[in-house]
Amino acid sequence: MPLSEFEIKRVDKLFTAYCERKVPGHLRDYLRLEYHIRHDEVSLFESRPHLQGSGEWISTRVACFRKDEEAGSWQLFWADRDNQWQPYSSLPFHRDIERLLQAVEKNESGVFME
Repeated sequence: MPLSEFEIKRVDKLFTAYCERKVPGHLRDYLRLEYHIRHDEVSLFESRPHLQGSGEWISTRVACFRKDEEAGSWQLFWADRDNQWQPYSSLPFHRDIERLLQAVEKNESGVFME
């Protein structure tokens, strides 16, 4: 089930602030931390300009947050070497997406590619 309008606005505000805080303004021509909201999922990814200077940006998956509406909680995933989402076992579910974003920030297991 897609996120509610209220949830989308809350997530948008949270992730916009996080991405802006993580990458200083003077580096944004070389590195971006971005997110995309789709249905019940928020994907966080890092983007860098293509090495050949074509104006194209290359994105790498960092984390995925999926909302389980029935359980009322979010699940956190990380991207493996094959770019497939794997559940983050250290903190797999939490009611607050903020807590899962803090786990990405801390990156204690080193699986989030920021």
